[in-house]
Amino acid sequence: MTDTGRVEPTPAELIRGQVTGSLIGAVFGLIYLEVNAGPLPGPVALPLRVAGLAAFAVVMAALVRGQRRSAPEPAPAAPSRSGPSAMFGRGYWLVVLGEAAALAGGLALLNGPLHTPDAGVAWVSFVVGVHFLPLAALFRVQLFVWLGGAITACGIAGLALAAAGTSEAPIAVSSGLVPGALLLAWAWHGARTLPELSPGA
Repeated sequence: MTDTGRVEPTPAELIRGQVTGSLIGAVFGLIYLEVNAGPLPGPVALPLRVAGLAAFAVVMAALVRGQRRSAPEPAPAAPSRSGPSAMFGRGYWLVVLGEAAALAGGLALLNGPLHTPDAGVAWVSFVVGVHFLPLAALFRVQLFVWLGGAITACGIAGLALAAAGTSEAPIAVSSGLVPGALLLAWAWHGARTLPELSPGA
């Protein structure tokens, strides 16, 4: 526990958080790729979708290997106060609530008064990217800063393209396919770098 009263997660909980983060990143990265390949010509979209599925499978395999390496037979340990709230406490849920509100409000404006539905994916990427920045502070993961900054930049690029009246395909590439690839790469990195957990940790 820190001086501020925050309960610190145990090593086992940190590993579970990393596994959860990699799984979420892989799922959403795959969704990004599969959905945003749609506006591209068929000969381009199909290989991209196949590549996305292959990348997802690679991440899942890395997660399985990483969990086997990180989960030795534990020795009995004293009950911990940390639990889920250590990493997914009030601060986390406030970030998620803010993200949901921003997504809903922005998409309503783009699909309604602004009449720019093609910018929807760009707005989603902008909000998703920004949400990683407070998570970087909450979870103390510096990589979230770089990931969030990169996805935010992809969202801004797509919004700029939409404002310039660009067709749907370039927006889908800059704000959909690139963030999808970034999420899958981040998920793979998380799966590959799972630490070994000593017995009783």
